[in-house]
Amino acid sequence: MNELRLMEVLKAPHVSEKAALAAESGNQYVFRVATDATKGEVRKAVEKMFDVKVEQVRVLNVKGKTKRFGARLGKRSDWRKAYVRLVEGQEIEMLGAE
Repeated sequence: MNELRLMEVLKAPHVSEKAALAAESGNQYVFRVATDATKGEVRKAVEKMFDVKVEQVRVLNVKGKTKRFGARLGKRSDWRKAYVRLVEGQEIEMLGAE
């Protein structure tokens, strides 16, 4: 797999209450990923960037909300997120995420 492609797969860590609970209880981390990213690409990107061993990857598409801007309707962009479970005993240090 192309190294440049792997660097484009992970966009950012997704920080939310649900993501924090998943990190504490299940050794899972949540990332925003490219909309065309596959599970294999996410696995390889996380292993390469953070030097950890990935046990499981789950991906899902998040539909953008329809919002009103005054009299006009607008739509936020659709995006994709990945739940990454690491092998027992490994962790990713998220600086500034707390």
